[in-house]
Amino acid sequence: MLEWLALLAPAWLMGCALPLLTAPLGCLMLWRRMSFFADTMAHGTLLGVAVAGVLGLPFWFGVIGLAMLLVALLWFLHDKRLPNDALLALCSATLLCSGLLVMQQLPVLRPEIMGYLFGDLLTVTWQSLPVFIVAILLGAAILCYTWSRQLRLVIAEDIAQSEGISAAIQRLIFMTMLALFTVIALKAVGSLLMGAILVIPALTARLLAHSPKQMLIGAFVCAELCITTGLWGSAWLDLATGLTIVLCMSLLFTVVFVGQKIKTSMSS
Repeated sequence: MLEWLALLAPAWLMGCALPLLTAPLGCLMLWRRMSFFADTMAHGTLLGVAVAGVLGLPFWFGVIGLAMLLVALLWFLHDKRLPNDALLALCSATLLCSGLLVMQQLPVLRPEIMGYLFGDLLTVTWQSLPVFIVAILLGAAILCYTWSRQLRLVIAEDIAQSEGISAAIQRLIFMTMLALFTVIALKAVGSLLMGAILVIPALTARLLAHSPKQMLIGAFVCAELCITTGLWGSAWLDLATGLTIVLCMSLLFTVVFVGQKIKTSMSS
C-alpha cells in the first residue's frame, strides 16, 4: 500500500488541484455556450506539439505558443454575424487536420501520439508537480478575482457593459485561462479528453444546483470525486488513467440524471 501511495501521490495531488480550474471554467463554458472551445484548444495542442518537433523545441513551448495564437485568432475572428460554435468548429477541424498532417511527416513523434491524445496523469513526478500547482493556483486566483464580472456578463451582458464591465476584456481573460488549462491538462488527460473533464462535472452539477454558486461547488465536488476514484481505480485495475477518470465522470452523470428522472416521475 505504501508503494502505491508513493507512486500515486504526485498524480493524485495534481488531480485534486485540477478542479480549481475545471470547475469554474466548465461552468463558464456552459453558461457562455462555448463547450466546443475546449475541444478546439485541445486539437490545437497537437499542432503545437508537431511544430515544436519540427523546430526542435520543447513540446510545452509549442503548446503554449499555439494556445496563445488560437486565443488571438478567436479574438480577431469575433464577429456578431458569425456564431461562436461555427467559428470553433472551423478552427477545431483546421487545427486537428494540420496537426495530424505535420505529425505524419515526423515518424519520431508517431509512437508518442497516444500519449498526447489521452495523456497519463501517472507520469506527473514530485519534480514537475510544483510547477503545475503554481500554474493552477495562479489561474484559480485570476478566475476568483474576475468571477463576479464574468458572472454578471453571463446573466445580463448589456446591463454589465452599461456598468462599465468590458465584455471583450473578460472574454480574453476567460479564453486565456482555458489556454492555461490546456497546457496543464495535456500532461494529465491528453488533448482528446480535455473537453470531457471540463464539461461533464459542470453538466452533472447543473442537474442538482439551484444557483450559480451551488453549480460551481457541485462541479468541484464531482470532479474531485471522479478524479480520485478514476486514478486509484485505474491503478488497481491496470487501466488507462485518463480514460478511467472520464468514464467515472460519465457514470456519475448517468446516475444523477437517471435519479433525477425517477424522482420527477415519482413526484408527478
